[in-house]
Amino acid sequence: MTSGDGWTTCAAGHRHWGLFGAAGLLLRTPPGEPPAVALQLRAERSHHGGTWGILGGARDGDETAVEAALREAGEEATVDPALIHVEASYVDDHGGWAYTTVVATAPSAMALAPRNWESDAVRWVPLAEVDALDLHPGFGRTWPLLREVGPAPVVVVDAANVVGSRPDGWWKDRAGAAARLRDQLAAAAVTGVLGLADGAAGLRSFPRFVLVVEGRARDVGPVAGVEVVGAVGSGDDAVVEAVAGRAGDGRRVIVATADRELRERVGALSAEVLGPRGLLDLL
Repeated sequence: MTSGDGWTTCAAGHRHWGLFGAAGLLLRTPPGEPPAVALQLRAERSHHGGTWGILGGARDGDETAVEAALREAGEEATVDPALIHVEASYVDDHGGWAYTTVVATAPSAMALAPRNWESDAVRWVPLAEVDALDLHPGFGRTWPLLREVGPAPVVVVDAANVVGSRPDGWWKDRAGAAARLRDQLAAAAVTGVLGLADGAAGLRSFPRFVLVVEGRARDVGPVAGVEVVGAVGSGDDAVVEAVAGRAGDGRRVIVATADRELRERVGALSAEVLGPRGLLDLL
């Protein structure tokens, strides 16, 4: 591991902490609970001490911004990174140095407390009270852009329809084609995608993918980041069931298919629809 601790200078001539950039966790309460964010009162002897901001710090040379934000939150406060659901990320690029804010959801309004000297306090702050605090300058700039970011959507993918939309020889090996699509979705679940998040331009969303497979592709298994549903009967019925099963959980549901009848059925359940080309362009 290459430590990122240290000062560096961006293209504008400003000094920043983090040789490889920095990242922080904007942790929110889950849907159904009073909306609040987890904020840190920075220790007086730290940079911009006495201001409120998010848990975070320098990225190490071998980790992603998401990994850095989760690690730093776990080091600085009583936050278990394994329980956190990443929803979106936003990069504040200063030219040669960048700060990535990772928006995430906690499973509950868990008890918060500092773990080390960097925080004088860590607590849940209701959204309506954030603007009244003395905010860290960097967080103060990005907060208006990120305060309305909601949970990442669930994307239910009609595998047969999407695979069949590109003439790459899928008919020779339907299971193999479905597995390739699954792996594309898995990669997007890790890196995030542009164009699906609500809020500021440049937000990268981290959707929950559900891949519905049928026929010869039914034995394709799940991987990290992708739930796979093997349709016993009709693939369309399995897609509709997947959509109905996620109603009321506070997340947008998007169905990727070009099938006109299926689009009408899921639309009646308030799901959004996305064509195969639109999905593949996102990936």
